Amino acid sequence: MHPPAYDWTGFYGGAHFGYAGGRSDWTANGTGVPVPPSTGSLDFFHGFDPFKGTGSFFGGLQAGYNHLFPSRLMLGAEADVSFPNTIVGRQTIVSPSVGQASYAETVEMLGTVRARIGYAFNHWLVYATGGFAWAYDQFTRTQVLGMPVGGTATEGTTESLLKLRMGWAAGAGIEVPVAPSWTARVEYLFTGFGTHGVVFPAGAQRFDPDLAMHTVRLGMNYRFDLSKPDGFTLPSAPETDIWAFHGQTTYVSQYAFPFRAPYRGPHSLASNAGRETWDVTLYAGLRLWEGAELWINPEIDQGFGLSETHGIAGFPNGNAYKVGATVPYLRLPRAFIRQTFELGGEIEKVESNLNQFAGSRSSNRVVVTLGKFAVWDWFDANKYAHEPRSDFLNWALIDTGTFDYAADAWGYTYGAAVEWYQGPWTLRGCFCDLSIVPNDPKLDPTFKQFQWIGEIEHRHELWGQPGKIIATGFLSRGRMGRYDDALNLAQLTADTPNTALVRRYASRSGIGIILEQQVSPDFGVFARAGLAGGNVEPYEFTDIDRTVATGLSLSGKPWGRPNDTFGLAGIVNGISGAHAAYLSAGGLGILVGDGRLANLGSERIIEALYSFPVGSWLATVDYQYIVNPAYNRDRGPVSVIGMRLHAQF
Repeated sequence: MHPPAYDWTGFYGGAHFGYAGGRSDWTANGTGVPVPPSTGSLDFFHGFDPFKGTGSFFGGLQAGYNHLFPSRLMLGAEADVSFPNTIVGRQTIVSPSVGQASYAETVEMLGTVRARIGYAFNHWLVYATGGFAWAYDQFTRTQVLGMPVGGTATEGTTESLLKLRMGWAAGAGIEVPVAPSWTARVEYLFTGFGTHGVVFPAGAQRFDPDLAMHTVRLGMNYRFDLSKPDGFTLPSAPETDIWAFHGQTTYVSQYAFPFRAPYRGPHSLASNAGRETWDVTLYAGLRLWEGAELWINPEIDQGFGLSETHGIAGFPNGNAYKVGATVPYLRLPRAFIRQTFELGGEIEKVESNLNQFAGSRSSNRVVVTLGKFAVWDWFDANKYAHEPRSDFLNWALIDTGTFDYAADAWGYTYGAAVEWYQGPWTLRGCFCDLSIVPNDPKLDPTFKQFQWIGEIEHRHELWGQPGKIIATGFLSRGRMGRYDDALNLAQLTADTPNTALVRRYASRSGIGIILEQQVSPDFGVFARAGLAGGNVEPYEFTDIDRTVATGLSLSGKPWGRPNDTFGLAGIVNGISGAHAAYLSAGGLGILVGDGRLANLGSERIIEALYSFPVGSWLATVDYQYIVNPAYNRDRGPVSVIGMRLHAQF
């Protein structure tokens, strides 16, 4: 007997990932004195750069409704929105009337509202689609050399405008069910936007560009069952023996109350200011062969940390990166292969989770991971304070503050990691790529800037309760600046010290210790301590040379709310004398730099949180009290309140 044909009728929602190419033909005319027109074209296709993480790929969300007729004809409607990584075209213009200028168009967001018509062949749906399209674009003109006739732009003048384009879309696709209520699709879409006028007053030019784009996208949809009371709740993750999909989304909003701030510098925390961050991540996994898994994690990010992630060494939002954006954008933070070699011992059950297949494994094993990942996926872990999407938020709690782990500006790196589990012991090692220069969005494609990490973990029981002790060490090799060299150069030039001017190939090392102990099934405590070289600038993480942190986590079971969590922790961060002298002379660190530091003090932080479920979501109320932010006794103390919403499947 054949299985019943799939019923496509109903509301659905999902996500997609794709690659785009496009072209814009433009004409530019003068807006003042008559000048000969300029013409050109922009190419929007960009190949993937693995070390910058850029390319003309995109990701987004969609929702719609299908109705399947008895004849197997399907009619439907769908709306989608996509967030590009780098869909941009740029061209240089040279003429006597313009001088030399650069013109660019960047697609910040795009979307469609379309009808769908298709035919269902048993479990396959073949469809055509078409309708309305829109794009939110940024147009930029920069005067490179000379001055335009009739304009006021001088060398270096940049004009930028945001405009909404409207057009049409048409395409076709194939969709197939892959798990209960889940379908997968591949789709081609053409979008045309016609001509749109943009005026740059200082450049005395009007550009009239069109835009045509071709996209190919892969998507997953979940069909909601409205016959059930919880029809619109988060779905269960689709998973088979060979593939799995999981997802998460997290929103964090924080506000720093007014505080004493007699002066501020380029990297100071702003008083009476708020910021938010939001992300959506897909975790796509594929079993390759026995013991081997491939995982890819496309992610949409948006928002900023407080003061663009500046002003506090123990920064209060672990979901904030050192780069931010007002408009959401797509990244590919993880893409790795993991191979597990079983060595015997007890068989452990493994639950399905983010970047993890359900199944079993032996307690003794070797795990090798190659590709792009976050060092903190495996190193410096603490079950009570390590995941900023569900437990503490402060950088110096979720990781040891001195752990200057290899990463780009978003916290990810290329490398190879090995883990050896044997009885109560685990040994870990990693060779990882550093940024091409300290704290840069681009990783070094030559691996000349690199890091070695080693870690040893021992698990134990104390009075019948599990716990563990972890020691982690790192050695970074790359072009770094010494504080005394920067200060000496500043004295010779009568300028502000800058480690970027004195960088040479050097080393920086550090060590951290973690204690984790469950006191009862509902109560646990932890502690972190770390020390790193204070004569050389930190390469990637934050401006901390020594740190101590401790805290507790208590479930709400004693007061009748077993799914709630209360957390309380304290942190003390410090810097070396050379580091303090550099900041005192006006130098800037990765996160801190008030322009002066006359009254040095240790940075002391208390964080308290309370998490509780709201339907399928986890909500958290968070409070942090920071004394001597950025080691400066002249500023603060600061109170930061926050709210977090998190969901995953």
